[in-house]
Amino acid sequence: MKTYQLFIDGQWVDAIAGETFDDYNPYNGEVYAKVAKAGVEDADRAMTAAFEARQGWAATPAIDRAKILNKAAQILEASMQEFAEVLIQEGGGSVGKCMFEISQTVDLIETAAADGKRVMGEVFHYDPTKISMTMRRPRGTVLAISPWNFPLVLSMYKVAYGLATGNTVVLKPASESPVIGLKIGELFEKAGLPAGALNVLTGPGAVLGDALIDNPYCSFVAITGETVTGRHVAQRAAAQLKPYSLELGGKNPLIVLGDADIEYAVKSAAFSAFLHQGEICMSTDRIIVERSILEPFTQNLAGLTSHLPVGDPSQPTTFIGPVISDKQVEKIDSHVKDAVAKGAKLLAGGSHEGRLYQPTLLADVTPDMKIYYEETFGPVASIIAVDSAEEALAVANDTSYGLSAGVITKDLEKAIYLGENLEAGMVHINDGSVDADACCPFGGCKGSGHGREGGQYSVEELTELKWLTIQKTKRQLPF
Repeated sequence: MKTYQLFIDGQWVDAIAGETFDDYNPYNGEVYAKVAKAGVEDADRAMTAAFEARQGWAATPAIDRAKILNKAAQILEASMQEFAEVLIQEGGGSVGKCMFEISQTVDLIETAAADGKRVMGEVFHYDPTKISMTMRRPRGTVLAISPWNFPLVLSMYKVAYGLATGNTVVLKPASESPVIGLKIGELFEKAGLPAGALNVLTGPGAVLGDALIDNPYCSFVAITGETVTGRHVAQRAAAQLKPYSLELGGKNPLIVLGDADIEYAVKSAAFSAFLHQGEICMSTDRIIVERSILEPFTQNLAGLTSHLPVGDPSQPTTFIGPVISDKQVEKIDSHVKDAVAKGAKLLAGGSHEGRLYQPTLLADVTPDMKIYYEETFGPVASIIAVDSAEEALAVANDTSYGLSAGVITKDLEKAIYLGENLEAGMVHINDGSVDADACCPFGGCKGSGHGREGGQYSVEELTELKWLTIQKTKRQLPF
């Protein structure tokens, strides 16, 4: 078992109070690592280091920043097994999920490196006596708060783009996945990042979150997490007029119309609902099916769900590993039991052994059940029958969330209608609700957040727009 320190100002240091906390393996319940437990003084130390490094890093030519980012991508690609081991051991991800996440992260870093060289402004030709232009400047010091479910790639959206655009970054990883956050610090240290440009603090969010947001050196807050947490962050930052971006939860629908290829629709639904135990903000929670194909679709999906491999995430054949914590198991189980008690039909799963929750499929789910509106964040999906595309749209939009949605149909007219009218930040036609790409805008509306990550959308979030004019001749003034 290894002990990990904090990464502050280019140095590996103990927490000032000398405290540590245990990082658990969710599959076997054993302590995977002991990790430094940062406090308020450590938060101040990290923010000060980032603030003092900000001018030097912002003045570094974009091409030189890109070289460091690309070096980090190369090191990560060469260390895939090492990083996968951490993701499996502390996050419970399957081998396939973890290798995919790392590959995605390599692409993300390389994309950010390229986008950092394309931070562009505009020139306005409205007055021949002046040059009028816009430019984008780094915001300063970015606070990056990341989740435990896809901790590498979702941290890197903030870290890689923050650094690429000339900001310094303080990363606060989730307490359930602290080691992967510290491995990001190690990655950039090896790549030659200047001291202070990236700092990594591990410890309780209840202590560190407000201290970091309130710090006068914090310029921008970027968080991926639960909606409740995001709302608190937004209120805290807004009270100080600090800008922020929020990527939060979802109650994501997959609409399957009557003309769909049933075999393809079943596989798409299972993948989007149960990948990484359903612990993905984009996971399909609600499968909305036209009644004309309800019976064959339901039978096929129930059969597939019942045969998904569940077990040790380190085994290559495992598709569904452990849920992250006992508390989360209790929440999932309470949603399922409440639904069944109120009349839902259990088609598959519904039980668990420790943190291994069987992939679960429910039918006849109604609005009076907790699972209809609340985010479950586990391997559970509900089938809801409808009679038309219009009814499917109404059901899909009947949620306080608006992150991702999928539509499977051969009818182009209906696909366009649904794509335009679904209240979600991301809609995927003839695909499930789980999809992402480094260059595309990732994010949602309503209770699913504010702002977008990826490509030029991250560049816009992480830079400040400035208007600059230069008089070519003296202005004609009235006095």
